[in-house]
Amino acid sequence: MPLIRISLRAGSDPAHRTALVEGVYAALRETFAVPEGDLFALVHEHETANFHYGPDYLGIHRGDGLVIIQITCNATRTTAQKRALYAAVTRNLGRGPGVKPADVFINLVEVAPENWSFGDGLMQYGPPDS
Repeated sequence: MPLIRISLRAGSDPAHRTALVEGVYAALRETFAVPEGDLFALVHEHETANFHYGPDYLGIHRGDGLVIIQITCNATRTTAQKRALYAAVTRNLGRGPGVKPADVFINLVEVAPENWSFGDGLMQYGPPDS
């Protein structure tokens, strides 16, 4: 059920982008109990003129390898699960494709379960019709 959006500067190779998706998905499976096959991810590459960030916000020294990850998911996870997700994503992306921890920016967008349709015009996670 999560929708993963990954934004980075243009110019990475396909293996790098695939490793980003795989690292985030593995972290979601580990920490949010996302089922096998529940993978919906978009990778967006941006030219330098369209990719802006605070290089030292909160004392974290980011570089041009910054990866911005936005995950839309159901509003059902605990704070502990979210902390575990952030750590797992950062660890995974450090292993492959080698993103520095300071260059991993994660934003969760939480929605109610009825805000999803996975196809066929149905509300798979919503309440039953009354």
